[in-house]
Amino acid sequence: MVNQRTLKNSFTLEGKGLHTGLDIVIKFNPAPENHGYKIRRVDVSGQPIIDALAENVTGTQRGTVLSANGVYVSTVEHALAALYACEIDNCLIDVNGPEFPILDGSSILYVSKIKEVGAQQQDAVREYITIKRKKVKVIDKTTGSSMVLIPDESFSIESHISFNSTFLRRQDATLNNLSEFTRDFASARTFVFVKEIEPLLNNNLVKGGDLDNAIVIYDKPIEQEKFDQLADMMHVKRKDSSKLGYIMNKPLLYPNEPARHKLLDIIGDLALVGKFIKGKVVANCPGHKINNMFARAIREAVNPKIKVEAPVLLADSGSNGYYGWNPQMI
Repeated sequence: MVNQRTLKNSFTLEGKGLHTGLDIVIKFNPAPENHGYKIRRVDVSGQPIIDALAENVTGTQRGTVLSANGVYVSTVEHALAALYACEIDNCLIDVNGPEFPILDGSSILYVSKIKEVGAQQQDAVREYITIKRKKVKVIDKTTGSSMVLIPDESFSIESHISFNSTFLRRQDATLNNLSEFTRDFASARTFVFVKEIEPLLNNNLVKGGDLDNAIVIYDKPIEQEKFDQLADMMHVKRKDSSKLGYIMNKPLLYPNEPARHKLLDIIGDLALVGKFIKGKVVANCPGHKINNMFARAIREAVNPKIKVEAPVLLADSGSNGYYGWNPQMI
């Protein structure tokens, strides 16, 4: 029997938003038993709260977006992965903008702060999501991605990614226990291909992206003039367009750092199931969209009364500018 846990004290982090480029302040607070993860937009009148649950996801383009009560908040997955991996059950997160700060593109600063303030055991017993017989499986037929939850007595993830790139083909990553997260996964950074950057910028995204908060993969040569324009748009130093490879300021921490980051994202998105999971996750070509489909499927499999509808991911429409969601939302 394991009891629920919350933070012993509050802590604050500051940084820019990956997509908005805004200066963001985020504060993590202790919360009562059975509270779960909730996000409060302190910059909005009335300080509306969003429950961090899978059915509140409304966008999955380059990050996970939660919406409720007329507001949204994006890029939540790295912080939620840190809370989940550090086995914090209950936390109220205050944020003064529409997204979480990207920091260095990983979860390590969140994890460091959680460990610095420590955890407080609570009286309530933690409830786990377990499946006894049947697997829970989802498949995205448009991409070929799949995720499956297999019955097990503990939590583990086996993840496989594959890209058509000289510098990033097939990579694998395995987490056998949440205790491995801090050492082996928390510092793995998000990644992007140079060829993706211009469309993202044109879609009003990655305004806060730079060579310090992401792995940047330059695998297909472009004209020097075009390369310089992209550098200027990103506010980074110009580079020689004839030199292919990884071009971020800090080299890879692991040969399979992209695969490790994808596993980190899985944990952050599965945190939206709302409880800790006992079972083995096997993911093939995961991403935020299928991660959310999977989290919704788990919630409904465990409690059919929830009746989680198929995700309506507004980010996939790409028609309304920033993330493609309802422009009336704050």
